[in-house]
This record gives sequence, structure tokens and C-alpha cells, in this order.
Amino acid sequence: MTEAERVLWNALRDKLSGIRFRRQHPIGDYIVDFICLPKRLVIEVDGGYHSEPRQQDDDEVRTANLNNWGYRVIRFSNEEVLFDLNKVIEKIVKQLYND
Repeated sequence: MTEAERVLWNALRDKLSGIRFRRQHPIGDYIVDFICLPKRLVIEVDGGYHSEPRQQDDDEVRTANLNNWGYRVIRFSNEEVLFDLNKVIEKIVKQLYND
């Protein structure tokens, strides 16, 4: 796990203790960073290499496939998690209760 993933994992357990998340969960050929199975919400934390064109294309395909399988996907950069964690948690909460 990256530092940003560790920070987010701890925040999910501490601040959203009533919602169960799994980390490094397999879905098809993918392993997602975090998932709330009952809400079908996938959370991805993207490092710097996700800004490369090839990786962006791969991420789009991955997100489209997960969406087609009934999952919602939200992505955050490492920097968002490390430097604006409260806003990240706020966005996650909105997605969790946006059914």
C-alpha cells in the first residue's frame, strides 16, 4: 500500500466506522484499492503515473468496465488524500448516500 492509501484506509476506518470497506479487493481481472460492497462503490487512489496518457487510457477502460458491472468509481490523487483528506472523505460520504 502506498502512503496515500494507508492514510485513506485509516480515515475510512476511523471516520466512517459504520460503513464497511475492503482494501485490495478483486473484481474480475482488477484489484481495486477500496470498495464498499453493499454500496457498490469503488475508491481508487492514483499516483503520479496515472497522469501518463497510456495509463489514463487504461484507467478509462477499467472504470468503464467496473461501471458496466454495476460499480460506481471515484478517483483521488495521492495529493488530494495527503493534503485535503477532509474533502476526500466528504466526497466519499456524498457518494455513499447518493443512491
